[in-house]
Amino acid sequence: VQLQASGGGVVQAGGSLRLACTASGRRAFGIYTVGWFRQAPGKEREFVAVFPWIGRSINYAESVKGRFTISRDDAKNTAYLQMDSLKPEDTAVYSCAAAMYYSGTDPRRYDNWGQGTQVTVSS
Repeated sequence: VQLQASGGGVVQAGGSLRLACTASGRRAFGIYTVGWFRQAPGKEREFVAVFPWIGRSINYAESVKGRFTISRDDAKNTAYLQMDSLKPEDTAVYSCAAAMYYSGTDPRRYDNWGQGTQVTVSS
């Protein structure tokens, strides 16, 4: 599956953005777990949110719980990350990823990655 993330931009603290992750490929999007990850300058890539393909619960990083919402529309081959109450520390490049037979938070277990989208939150 090929992924493309979009929707990043510059927003003031307290504002909102919605990222989209659009998939293309031969296999049905619905069989993949979709994860969102981010990487700030000088820091390692970190888990943000995951929407498993089946049988598991949606999971969020503690730092974004209550502010971010992950969703997916398999009919549109698209996953979303709604980000509210943004903080300057949310500034990073956000990437979506897909995995088969895995529903966790370890980015090393994701085989398919989209090009990231920059999110900048000003104070």
